[in-house]
Amino acid sequence: MSSEALLRLNKHLALQLGISRREADNLIDKRIVTINGQTATLGARFNEGDAIVVDGKLLEGTTAYEYLAFNKPVGYVCSRRQQGDNPTIYDLIPAKYHHLKPVGRLDRDSSGLILLSNDGNFAFAMTHPKFAKTKIYEVRLESDLAPIHQQMISDHGITLDDGTSQLQLERMNDTDRKNWIVTMKEGRNRQIRRTFGALGYTVTDLHRTNFGNYALGDIKSGELKVVDMQ
Repeated sequence: MSSEALLRLNKHLALQLGISRREADNLIDKRIVTINGQTATLGARFNEGDAIVVDGKLLEGTTAYEYLAFNKPVGYVCSRRQQGDNPTIYDLIPAKYHHLKPVGRLDRDSSGLILLSNDGNFAFAMTHPKFAKTKIYEVRLESDLAPIHQQMISDHGITLDDGTSQLQLERMNDTDRKNWIVTMKEGRNRQIRRTFGALGYTVTDLHRTNFGNYALGDIKSGELKVVDMQ
């Protein structure tokens, strides 16, 4: 197995023992963890199938990966630590899932689908630009979007300070031009808001409904659902 495919020992211990990675590192530092009979050191990695013993007890089983779909409400940030007066999504998520990390973030003022997992490979495949996962949003503007600006965004793209932003736009209804379904395969910071903002529009509501093969479905705001890896 290549060095890239080796598994991190502290991550494995944390998952199997239900502890934090710092606590796992403390166990390793106490020299009570062995890999195939050899005392493990901090930063150690191992191969699938290696015998890992903690304080004389053999760990059995493999890493239990978990995947959640969460409907983030407006006003919450996607981090473990509170930012100013803003609560975090972990204030709403049951403690038994607090070891899971967000896969694809939404800013404080946005709502909708967030995935969480302890599977690093899954997170990489869902978020790295080379995989171009489709994301769909329901967006409301403060004022009607002019047809010429719709064409500019969809056909030519808008130049931002970090490159061109091209979005697929579809009207949500025939009664106004404020409500749009926005489809994109990028995920740059606040890209949708900045794209409309560059043309003088303000996004008042931004709600993600789809991320790759995952859809929000009937998950209510502030609630979550266990899902399978797709």
